[in-house]
Amino acid sequence: MKHVPNVMEIKKIIKESESVKTFIFDWKVENKYDYPLPGQFMMIWNFEDEKPMSISLIDPLKEELGISIKKIGKFSSQVHSLKEGDKLGIRGPYGKGFDLKGSKILAVGGGIGMAPVATMVDHARDRGVSVDVISASLTSNELLFIERMKNAGANVLSCTDDGTCGFKGFATDRVKQLLENQKYDLIISCGPELMMKGILELAEEHHIPAQFSMERWMKCAMGLCGQCCVDDTGWRVCVEGPVFWGHEIKMITEFGKYHRDSSGTAKPF
Repeated sequence: MKHVPNVMEIKKIIKESESVKTFIFDWKVENKYDYPLPGQFMMIWNFEDEKPMSISLIDPLKEELGISIKKIGKFSSQVHSLKEGDKLGIRGPYGKGFDLKGSKILAVGGGIGMAPVATMVDHARDRGVSVDVISASLTSNELLFIERMKNAGANVLSCTDDGTCGFKGFATDRVKQLLENQKYDLIISCGPELMMKGILELAEEHHIPAQFSMERWMKCAMGLCGQCCVDDTGWRVCVEGPVFWGHEIKMITEFGKYHRDSSGTAKPF
């Protein structure tokens, strides 16, 4: 059942960076409507707590699913301590994913936001869509999925705050530079919300449709608890999102301004 955690053995662990690991699971789907899509997420249960995590790999041929987790707090640290052969509970997929449109897209990911972006890059390239990717991070050691996306046939442009790899500066600066000479049918993005807010403004300036994957505190993932509702629309990020079109994002008044912690207290970005 989709809403009951499926206890799965960790098939493989890939160390993507000093802070990020990808956990690979066998994932065979009998009902095609439950097949994961780029941009959707899973709930991961470590038998003590449960957290939402973006799907970072979907391989229908090998029947494998990948979840990339950044080591931040108690939950992620415990998961990072696991080994191949250990088990985790997984339920999902949940939420609304990316909607592929056009023949040339720009994909922008910041930090662990590259997880759903890389999945969409694979999806687009499998369908012959031309993809330029801006992979951004604080420093070169934290850039994610570079070789994988290059092998998929995407044009990958790295971007680091400290200039240790590729463009020196913020992802929004690189997008602005790129849009001076390139045209796209669609922009997709996931990463820090202030980054995505800047990309939304650039997409509107150049009249390019855009989709954004938002992160909010989630508990149930089924739209029941209301923990991830956003102002002023009341949309549940776990159901109506996490991917929203640009015109939808503009209706969310908290976007790029604040989010809420587990108690519901507003926390400015």
